[in-house]
Amino acid sequence: MTATMPAYTLHSAASHGTLTRRPVPIITEPEDVLVRITMTGICGTDRAILLGEAAAAPGVVLGHESAGRVAAVGAAVRSLRGGDRVVVNPTYYCTACPMCRRGRMALCRAKDGHEIGVDRDGTMAQYALVPERFVHPIPDELPDQRAALVEPLACVLNNLRRAAPRWDDTILVVGGGPIGALCALVLTCRGFRVQLTEPDPRRAALVREALPRSVEVTAVADLVRPPDLVIDTVGTMPGIGIDLVGDGGTILVMGERLGSVARIPLHRLATGAIRLVGAGPYAPADFRSALKLAPGLPLESLVSHEIPLDRAGEAMTMLGVPDPADGYAALKILLTMSAADA
Repeated sequence: MTATMPAYTLHSAASHGTLTRRPVPIITEPEDVLVRITMTGICGTDRAILLGEAAAAPGVVLGHESAGRVAAVGAAVRSLRGGDRVVVNPTYYCTACPMCRRGRMALCRAKDGHEIGVDRDGTMAQYALVPERFVHPIPDELPDQRAALVEPLACVLNNLRRAAPRWDDTILVVGGGPIGALCALVLTCRGFRVQLTEPDPRRAALVREALPRSVEVTAVADLVRPPDLVIDTVGTMPGIGIDLVGDGGTILVMGERLGSVARIPLHRLATGAIRLVGAGPYAPADFRSALKLAPGLPLESLVSHEIPLDRAGEAMTMLGVPDPADGYAALKILLTMSAADA
């Protein structure tokens, strides 16, 4: 009799997720690792998929931010063994395409069709099957709550590296979602002066509670001076960022919205010596850096709710799915698994 597990899947091409039972993945390749998921975060990408704002394969198991334990390994796996605590890097790279051979794995030409939680089954399930090179052991001192946020931390580190803020820069983070909050947290821990703007009053209250008091959560209209760096985590405001940033400053476009466009006044861009930056996906090195930094960062302070997988629909509702007009009733939500789910 085939063993089954609970899984939260994309029921159709858009706007509908469902909790169902799926067969537990079976190791078929020598480099496969079967990971028993303990916690998985709900990402803005998951939300966008369910709202029809991002594409994913119908029927796919959603989720890609995760922590867990190794349940079984293929015959060729040498770096891991059963019981190891691990995190999963969901960003595929093939090692063989022209970009990978040039060391630019983040731009792997074979990425499409292999992204965990988008093109292939993800981590909103009891188990996930992942090739060995994308499974990383974690130390005992890294709790699951922090470990599940290693993947979004890698996103943030990649973008901040590209933005290259100077030590005396003032920084404005646009958007008080988990990524905006994580940007502000990392920058504050590095000693930068950070402001964050979020128009949704409930989300503004959540992010204000989660972040250190040194981060000023404010309205755009209350800015005292133009920031040197504007980080747009929403993906709809690069044009507005041009009006906000000071001369010689940088606008980092971090949010990703399919079909989102902006009108950029080129005269202001040129005469103001403004730099407009996109970072793209993170590279394997960024994920390794996130693993090293995570034990020293209070990432769990951004987690507003831990909700069992069997209440995933309720969790999505708290994030404005299926109706964005409902707004946000949570910051970062972690879906939790238990032995009873199996």
